[in-house]
This record gives sequence, C-alpha cells and structure tokens, in this order.
Amino acid sequence: MSSKIYVGNLPYSVTNASLESNFAEFGGVASAKIMMDRDTGRSKGFGFVEMTSAAEAQAAISALHGMSVDGRSIVVNLARPREDNRGSGGYSANGYGGNKRSDVGYGSGGFGGGRY
Repeated sequence: MSSKIYVGNLPYSVTNASLESNFAEFGGVASAKIMMDRDTGRSKGFGFVEMTSAAEAQAAISALHGMSVDGRSIVVNLARPREDNRGSGGYSANGYGGNKRSDVGYGSGGFGGGRY
C-alpha cells in the first residue's frame, strides 16, 4: 500500500525531479509533484511524494523532517486527506445556498431586531 507524504517550506528552486531523487534514497517513489501557482507558474513552496510502502514513507519522514534545504528547514509528514470545502455558498442543484447563518438577517435580536 502506498503512502502519500506532504513536503512543505520548500525553496522555490526545488523541482519534481530533485524532490523525487531526494526521496528515492529511502525506497520506491510512485510520484513526486511540486504544487505550482496557476497564474504565475511559480512553485507554491510545497509538494507531495507518494512512496510505494508505508515503511519506506516513515523512514523518509524520520530522516528528512527538519532538514535544511537552501537555508530553509523543510516540513515532512504524512499527508492528510483533502477536506471537502465545496458547498460553502453559491448556486447548486438545491438552489442558492449563500448565508445560512441564523444570527443574520430578519432574525430575532440585534440592532433593529425583532420581526416585521
């Protein structure tokens, strides 16, 4: 089973290839990707590495966390699953979903409170 690793605080000079070669010392690397800014095409300073086994991933995390790369102390840990942040307002199949707070609008209390 593969393990995905988050690598943060990377210098902008790090590339996908250099990231993969650094992690390859600890075992098989399935993928290595630096996240890039869509508008500028520049690195965002973090990336993800997918190792072929959990034991290899743990060895890489232990060895590389806190290591200095171009004067920056990198952060290396297991990646957390992406949070589903869709549905925070906007139009959907259920209609407009903006502002579902009960303490705003024509509710009870506040300045001008009460109902009409």
